Amino acid sequence: MKILFYGTQSYDRHSFDKELTDYPDVSIDYTEINLTPLTASLAQGYDAVCAFVNADASIMTLEILAGFGVKLVLMRCAGFDAVNVEAAKDLGIKVTRVPAYSPEAIAEHAMGLGLCANRRIHRGYNRIRENDFSLVGLVGETLHGKTAGIVGTGRIGAALCRICKGFGMTVLGADLYPNQKLVDEEHVVDEYVDYDELWKRSDFISLHAFLNEESYHMINDKTIGQMKDGVILVNTGRGGLVDTQALIRGILSGKIGACGLDVYEEENPNVYRDRGDEVFSSVTAELCSFPNVIMTSHQAFFTHEALAQIARVTLENAQAYATGKEFIDKSVVC
Repeated sequence: MKILFYGTQSYDRHSFDKELTDYPDVSIDYTEINLTPLTASLAQGYDAVCAFVNADASIMTLEILAGFGVKLVLMRCAGFDAVNVEAAKDLGIKVTRVPAYSPEAIAEHAMGLGLCANRRIHRGYNRIRENDFSLVGLVGETLHGKTAGIVGTGRIGAALCRICKGFGMTVLGADLYPNQKLVDEEHVVDEYVDYDELWKRSDFISLHAFLNEESYHMINDKTIGQMKDGVILVNTGRGGLVDTQALIRGILSGKIGACGLDVYEEENPNVYRDRGDEVFSSVTAELCSFPNVIMTSHQAFFTHEALAQIARVTLENAQAYATGKEFIDKSVVC
């Protein structure tokens, strides 16, 4: 099994090389170039390609890969938004992913974003660096005793429920398929409510829902209008869950008192790229101009433990394909 590893960063090579010794049927060649229709031809002579969330595995890319005999696309991420799954099925290409690599890492980052935006930690840090020790404009809210609304209580959402309960918060969950164990056994969700009630009652809202037609722009002018004044909003799920322009209006009006974003709608051209020398108009710059907004670049997953798990599951899937064995449960997209 020969794999071309697209979009390689130093941490990718380190984590995969560390695990690769346990997979004798798999070999990897690395390239820093990302997977797009223009670069798919580099996979000539390979059995599989490995790509990340910022790849472009559109129908054109997949057709080129199939033309060169590539039969497997290994997505080293939980989502598969970057892949045209139906086209892959039609072309006979298997697509796998890493369904859950570190729920706790993402949940911890979500809370970190919320805390930083709420308490203006980023502004305080910058002031100290400039010998400004004033506190004006840095006041936040105490989370203890407040209500957290967790949208999506899968593995990541459940991990954040546990964190919020540890902060002494009342925890509301909203999910199409509620996990009653979180209420009855773990006691980390006080009750499940519908979305409208969650918007109205929560002081802190964190998004962990899947992105689909129903959830697209679930945060919009209408839902923001239902929220408490000064609500803390965090998104480490998918950028499309939030209507960015509605978010900006909510921040300007004061309805949203603090906002932490690891994902946002316009992120694709930016993810994992250094664009420091470029001049371009960006919604990121507008959001970062607000003192109560903190943004990171899709790094919520980024821990040593998560990288190791991504490498192991990806290589397990490659080994399974090479030897005709079963893929890891829930890792196969098509």
